[in-house]
Amino acid sequence: MSQLSSAARGLLVLGATAALALPAAAQTKTPKYSNEFLNLGVGARALGMGKVQVSLATDATAGYWNPAGLANQTRKYDGVLMHSELFSGIVKNDFAAFSTPLDDKSAIGVSVMRLGVDNIADTRSLLDEYGGVHYDRITYFSVADYALLVSYARKITNVEGLSVGANAKVIYRNIGRFANGYGFGIDAGLQYNHKGWNLGLMARDVTTTFTQWTVNADEYRKGLTSTLAKSDSIPTNSAEITLPRLVLGIGRRVELPKQFSALLAADLEATTDGKRNTLISSSAVSVDPRVGLEIGYKNLVFLRGGAGNFQKIQSFTKNANNEYESNWKGQYSLGAGVAISGLRVDLALSRLAVEKLGSASQTNSLIVSLGYGFK
Repeated sequence: MSQLSSAARGLLVLGATAALALPAAAQTKTPKYSNEFLNLGVGARALGMGKVQVSLATDATAGYWNPAGLANQTRKYDGVLMHSELFSGIVKNDFAAFSTPLDDKSAIGVSVMRLGVDNIADTRSLLDEYGGVHYDRITYFSVADYALLVSYARKITNVEGLSVGANAKVIYRNIGRFANGYGFGIDAGLQYNHKGWNLGLMARDVTTTFTQWTVNADEYRKGLTSTLAKSDSIPTNSAEITLPRLVLGIGRRVELPKQFSALLAADLEATTDGKRNTLISSSAVSVDPRVGLEIGYKNLVFLRGGAGNFQKIQSFTKNANNEYESNWKGQYSLGAGVAISGLRVDLALSRLAVEKLGSASQTNSLIVSLGYGFK
């Protein structure tokens, strides 16, 4: 009981530390959804479970989900590669991570992320001053976001099952030749495992994350007529601040008959950048609940499912009272995986419900990840 109390106090301390930073940060004008590419999630196992991982991750992906989980890694070395394509392959999402214990109490990890759209045609110079078309003038550029995370985790020796961790992350965002931004931030996390229960708390951007943008105004003006150049607003150098978000997670693994097992987990993600379209929403904090389930057989084959990201979507049709209808819709995911001698192959299918011209439709994303742990 004393160990559980100590762990609970640790979780509260981390939460309070992040909460103390909120009032001061909230006084700064900040864009909602700043650096949102960092919140898409990594690893097909996690995405197949609805992004529920804060209390569960103990492989190389823990550097992203909760760095404290690296201290519970059971392999000498672990590496993960992931690739997914969004919006019919237009957006590419890639992730790579590596982690290793330093000793029996600490571990380190490195993670790299990229989200980008490539081969975007720049047709500003397609026409000459006489209206002639010159296809050889078309150039191409990419819009991409990058992040490097360096993680450290350590077990707390006087509390069995408790570990802490932190990330230092460097962000680079690029819009072709037009603009680029550099940012830096820190994440912190806790994990506690006790009698089959898994608890986790992750504080992303705990000190707020600062991103400085530099704009190439001359590049914006190229290819524009004098009239357009005067009427269009050219962006200027600016800075973004990403406010903290807290993710609290809990999970429980249960052994079933005939060598089956079930792992049920849930996360509560609280954002602090203003009112969002979530199940629990206010001007100060918005909370998005998520739930995930993994069914395993002999720790060899796994089936997964998850749900989260519930939003109220307004349709373009009116009811009998001449009012626009709105319904809650969520993001659902399915996944499967195989683990053989340290090799892990995972697939996930994430389905996002969207509303288009009054009718519901589905957008699917396929995620593939490969992991390997060396003894």
